[in-house]
Parts: sequence; C-alpha cells; structure tokens
Amino acid sequence: MKVYKVASIPGDGIGPEVVSEGLRVLEAVARRDGGFRLEVTGFDWGSDRYGREGSLMPEDGLDRLKSFDAILFGSVGSPAVPDHVTLWGLRLKICQGLDQYANVRPTRILPGIKSPLEGVGQGDLDWVIVRENSEGEYSGHGGRSHRGMPGEVGTEVSIFTRMGVERIMRFAFALARSRPRRRLTVVTKSNAQRFGMVMWDGIADEVAREFPDVEWDRTLVDAMTVRMVRDPRALDTIVATNLHADILSDLAGALAGSLGVAPTANVDPERRNPSMFEPIHGSAFDIVGTGTANPVATFWCAAQMLEHLGEAGAAARLMEAVEGVCAAGIATPDVGGGSSTREVTEAVLDWIGGSNILPTAVGGVGR
Repeated sequence: MKVYKVASIPGDGIGPEVVSEGLRVLEAVARRDGGFRLEVTGFDWGSDRYGREGSLMPEDGLDRLKSFDAILFGSVGSPAVPDHVTLWGLRLKICQGLDQYANVRPTRILPGIKSPLEGVGQGDLDWVIVRENSEGEYSGHGGRSHRGMPGEVGTEVSIFTRMGVERIMRFAFALARSRPRRRLTVVTKSNAQRFGMVMWDGIADEVAREFPDVEWDRTLVDAMTVRMVRDPRALDTIVATNLHADILSDLAGALAGSLGVAPTANVDPERRNPSMFEPIHGSAFDIVGTGTANPVATFWCAAQMLEHLGEAGAAARLMEAVEGVCAAGIATPDVGGGSSTREVTEAVLDWIGGSNILPTAVGGVGR
C-alpha cells in the first residue's frame, strides 16, 4: 500500500475549520480506495504563532516541508497582524521557497450552484487560470525611504525573467493542450507596461510555436474582465502574471457562485518539492465559529492533491461526491443553502461511503 506524507497547515480564521473537514474526507476516500493511505502531520504555523514567537513559521520550516509529498493549507491573515506580514511570512514564503511556480485555479459552476451571471449555467463557465507564482509583481523587491517626510518614497519592482516566463507559458500551453478545447488566452498589459510585459508577450509568441495544435489569443487584463463577464463561454485556459491572475481568479470564483467553492494548487511541476493545495477564500474572520464556512473549496483542493499524487481515481470519486452533494442542495449560506460546514461534510462522507440516500437539505432533495 502506498503511503503519502501530507503536511497540514490550517493557518488562521476558518482555515482550521475547513482543513479539519478536508482531512476527514481525504481519510474516507483513502479507505474507500484501499490502495493508499495518508500520513498527516499538523503544523500550528500562522498568526497565533506570530503572536507567541514573533514568526509565522520556524526558520527551518521549508526544510521540514521538503520531506512531505504534499501540503494542505487553510488560510493566512488576521486582524491582529498586518496583511503583508502574514502573507510574506507564510504563504509566499512557502510558495517561493519551494519554487511552486505554477498556481492552478480551476473554475466551473458546480451542480446546484447559481452564477450571478444571467443565463449562464453549468457547462457555460469552465476555466482553468494559470498564475505565474514565483516572480512578477510579487517578487518582493523594492523599499521605502524618507519615512514620514513629504518626500517619502515607496517602490515595488516587478521582475520578469526569461526563465520564469518561459516555464509558465510552457506549463499553460501544455495544460491547454490536455483539455478538450485546446484553447489558451494569454493576459497582458503591454500597452502600459512596456518592458516586462512586452517581454511576456514576446515569449508567449515564441512558446506558442512549440504548440501548433493549441489555438491561442492575447488580451489586455482590463479587457479580460469584460470578456469573463460578457462572454464566459469563449474562454478556457488562461495564463496571467502573479498580480493579474490573483485578481482575475477572485473574479472567476465569484462568477462561479462563491469564493467558498474556489480551489487552487501551488505546483512545482518538476516535483523537486512538495506542492501545496489551498482554498482561495481567505481566513474570513467574520464567520469564524459560526459553523457556516464552505468546505467545498477545500474538498476540491483535496481532489487536486490526490490527482497530483497519482490517485486520479480517488480524486474523481471525491469530486463526484462533492458535485452530487451540491446538486442535492446541501450547501452553506454563501451559495444560497441552509446547511452547516459539518452537514455538508457528513453528506460528502455519506456519498463516498456509498449511501443510497443523502440527508434532506434545507430547500434541497436527497440523492
């Protein structure tokens, strides 16, 4: 039997709530499959640790993570700690430190969930956004001087390297090739950002020649927001810079019904280091402890993790359970349901276990 070592970093806010439910579902899928098991190690890294010890993770944290096959991450961010401290002290430190340079964010409208776009239903919006995850606008270069003075200066330097752009373009073109439509949209802003983004465009042209079977186009990021809202059926695979894809993927999650159902994978495609899987909804302190956090994004992340580990069958079974439960109307309030976090989890566990009847949801039906 295969054994996969998984690091669990629940983090802040609702992170511990959804990660604990995600681990229950993963254990159930592993039992159902019978061909593998998960060996999970938890880490209490996050804002509470920062309050106690002055850092969100220990100095040897990256070295400790390298021994794992995958990482399940909850969220980071707390009202008690500045956002730039938490983000750079944990999530970005892991992503950049382990060179998880491809951030993969699938977006589609799940059964039973309504998009805010009129006339757009299941099957009309089915995208994968690929985000360059190691450089660009989040390179961490810049500084401040003359603080508090009238001439105070703050700089934030975007860095685009040929290696970084080439590898994310090849990853995105290859991903587009693997999908039925074989279509890629490259997002840019080269009309205003005339150096790094012009290089981005030029390298996209070069890499495209290696993938003659992939239809592709290029669009400005501002125009992309309009296309996503007005013509979602025209899009399939999308590649964008660290900042642009960060923003576009939140829009994508909202158009699919809620950020509570939006997953992401921070991937090292060369598999030199473990990849990290996380819901994109953030720490959501406004609903902590209410029992209403949506666990679906975490379940979808768990399916991404299983697929990355080579357990495609188990990943498919998990997503079948998630979609079946959503179709039955068993959902949290953010997507119009009346069920709790635990009730959604129990329904998914019932489905994985082969139950013929799902609990009746508020406003929903059984299986």
